Amino acid sequence: MGDEEIGWDFHLRKLSASGRDSNSANDPASDPSLLLSVKKLHQLCNSQNSDDLVARVYPSINKIFHRAVASLPQSRTSNGLLLLAVLQFYLDFGEIVLHDADPSLRTFFRSCLSREFADPVVAEATLEFLIINKKKLMNSFPNLLPQFFPLLLKLIAWNADRLEKLFLKAFPVLMSSGSFIPLFPYLLDLPILVVAMEKVEKSSGPLIGSSIASIQKNTAPKMLLALMDEAYTGSTIEDGGGDSESEDSSAIDVADPLFLELLKDENDGIAERPWSSPVMATILQAAVNSPYSERLKAILSMAPRLLDVYFSTALHNVNNSLICALIPLLMSRFATMFPDKIFSYEVRKRLLEFMLSTFQRSPNFIALLKKPIMDRLGEAYDSPDKTELALQLCWAIGEHGGGGGSHKDEARELFESLELLLYENLSSSRLGITQEVSLSSDKDTYRMSSQSRLLCFVVTAIAKLATHHRELLPRARVSLGKVARSRISDARVWRRACDFLGLMKDPAICSSILGPSPSAQGTTQKVGSINWSEGSTKMVAHIPFYILGEQEGPPFHDFSFSEIIPSR
Repeated sequence: MGDEEIGWDFHLRKLSASGRDSNSANDPASDPSLLLSVKKLHQLCNSQNSDDLVARVYPSINKIFHRAVASLPQSRTSNGLLLLAVLQFYLDFGEIVLHDADPSLRTFFRSCLSREFADPVVAEATLEFLIINKKKLMNSFPNLLPQFFPLLLKLIAWNADRLEKLFLKAFPVLMSSGSFIPLFPYLLDLPILVVAMEKVEKSSGPLIGSSIASIQKNTAPKMLLALMDEAYTGSTIEDGGGDSESEDSSAIDVADPLFLELLKDENDGIAERPWSSPVMATILQAAVNSPYSERLKAILSMAPRLLDVYFSTALHNVNNSLICALIPLLMSRFATMFPDKIFSYEVRKRLLEFMLSTFQRSPNFIALLKKPIMDRLGEAYDSPDKTELALQLCWAIGEHGGGGGSHKDEARELFESLELLLYENLSSSRLGITQEVSLSSDKDTYRMSSQSRLLCFVVTAIAKLATHHRELLPRARVSLGKVARSRISDARVWRRACDFLGLMKDPAICSSILGPSPSAQGTTQKVGSINWSEGSTKMVAHIPFYILGEQEGPPFHDFSFSEIIPSR
């Protein structure tokens, strides 16, 4: 007990003496023993479980915190570890000394971490701090980390190769109702964030310090004038001086609004990323034409896994209104992302899986989002990526009946969009037969194959949507009849249209094959329809249904019905 009292007195005197030492007073982090003393006093307060001891230690530790924060602009040493140790004391004993840790936490993020996020030691200690205090931060300060998620994404973008596992554990704390939607484009643009930070490092020096903060501070008045001018006159203030034409065309101004948007530290809502801007084009062109850095390779690999956690958390913990609001943003970004083939493939696969899972869980979203869905169908041939998105949307429309039986008006509008897409494709397909036979190439072959694949999905969606909503059947027969009578280049599309026309002649079979799933729609099975999920238990399920496939010739089975149906 005496040794503990001696140790406590020694460390408390050490903190008090640091205020009288000119070097320690101006830059507390320059004395490594202060960090050790803060940690030792924290341990003693935990082991002694004494409110009196906490009350005696608190004033000295609080003074250390404020001196460290005040020294940040001039400090040449890292203050992150010292401030984190003090913050841990605040979180553990704040209720005893009536200290609200929220302002101190915000001060740490704004004044310290914004300068030291690139320091791997501080970055790792910060993530460990967040993981240890995850529950406390979520319960007592639910809006803190969601506000600073851009800063924490900068941290992991710069240290992805060594801190991925820690960040994945801390990542769910960044998600809240206020950050859920703004977080998505940040995750999608993590590779661009890395490219931007590497450009800042190349132009302004190491990121450990105040380089990004100074860029933001120095350009803030100019940015404010630009925003005011744009708001009132519609014009913008151009970056650079009159001799900008003489500069290297590949140079990127790190004070450009796009950079400031990418490099900001706090969440201020959804901001439209200017993908068509010259700066963005320059960033992407420079990134694609030069070898990838190890940091960029690491984030290209990590970003899809972050999206996995993001979407998993969304499906389990986020309310439907926010998920519904996310889908249009997801669709708008489907064809707009960092142009790396593997990264794009992995991200688009996850976007489609999440979107289709959402429609499966809440089919009414299709009706609620009819306008953005119809817009995406109208862009089906702008690019191969948009074609794939339109194809998957066609499948979802047909599979879920345009939102369900109670959304007849929305289903009719979606049906009209499918009709328009079908007729446009039929016209271009006939042109393809008459005009491009002699101009065949790999590109033309791919385009025609993609067009035929989309047409198959459109034809199926029309048939299924008409089966869900019987009032659309006459129009569906007309649409499919046009396909069946057209000189379309792909036999698969023609065959599918003919098959669906044949199915529509038998409503019971058509409803059982193309109609809504009873379990998904919450409806009872109609009389005369077949429940195919019970096929393995039914005798008729063991008879090849070759007639439905319109196969010619005798059946290919080698048994007679008398062997299956017992005689009585």
